[in-house]
Amino acid sequence: MDQVSAAMAGARVGEAGARWFGGSGAGWGARFDSFEGLGFHAVVSGSAWLLTANGGCVLLERGDVVLVPSGVEHAVSRERRPLREVPLLEMGPQAPPGGRFDVEFVCGAYRLGRGQVHHFLRDLPDVIVAASSRAPELSALISVLLQDLSDEQAGTSVTRTALIDLIAVHTLRAWRSQSAEPADFEVADAQVGQVLRAIHENPQSPWTVQQLSDRAGLSRTAFSRRFAAETGRSPMAYLTAQRLTRGARLLCDTPAPLATIASQVGYSSEFAFANAFRREFGVSPGRYRQEHQRVLGLPAVVAPDAI
Repeated sequence: MDQVSAAMAGARVGEAGARWFGGSGAGWGARFDSFEGLGFHAVVSGSAWLLTANGGCVLLERGDVVLVPSGVEHAVSRERRPLREVPLLEMGPQAPPGGRFDVEFVCGAYRLGRGQVHHFLRDLPDVIVAASSRAPELSALISVLLQDLSDEQAGTSVTRTALIDLIAVHTLRAWRSQSAEPADFEVADAQVGQVLRAIHENPQSPWTVQQLSDRAGLSRTAFSRRFAAETGRSPMAYLTAQRLTRGARLLCDTPAPLATIASQVGYSSEFAFANAFRREFGVSPGRYRQEHQRVLGLPAVVAPDAI
């Protein structure tokens, strides 16, 4: 089971954003508050220190990419100093301005206003650094993102989302290939992996723990224990999360009514789906869809849902 694909599917529910940032002078720096989501910074020119909350300090050079898998607080700075001494960067879109700077970055992120980061991303190191100079595909993607930020055209929301996806995945691949102890991106337990694949392919199926344990060829007790060890959740909790994550994506990406989405993700009624969705995301499906449309500046594509 490919955990990277599953994790990115969950991250994609969040708000996608990308921007340029940078500056000049020995005292320049930018601090990023913690957030629920995934983000990255790529050094376009110059060098700076990556600072973390635990006192970590890594010198970043042109071509380095920093991936923050679960949105921990961090900073980049022209000089080594305590994290909290670095000024907070005001968030928001910014295209590369004219002129020369001592250090420049492009960054992208998925911010989950609702929901949680996938367990695979939470289990990775707080910050990951990869050298795009040793990964031609990653270097090319960063160049495309920089150009995309410099030249706003039709379809920007589509290109940004695709580029954030690709840069995050290729950074993980580059980090794994460059690491002395490569991380395992596959589920170690093959029998559990087989079940995870079935859940991801068909979350709408009326799965029971017995059916899933039968598919794994294990007793219910052994299966439930091994499943929780791999995913951090019980089989039914994981299944529910996958159904609701897919439902959230359908709410964002389609004008389908709640009853249709509920059926597509395995719920017998829109009321059952709405209740489960509210427990997972803390807001009704209708409000979730409206929030997403408002963030993107889109007109409502369906009448506001009462549920």
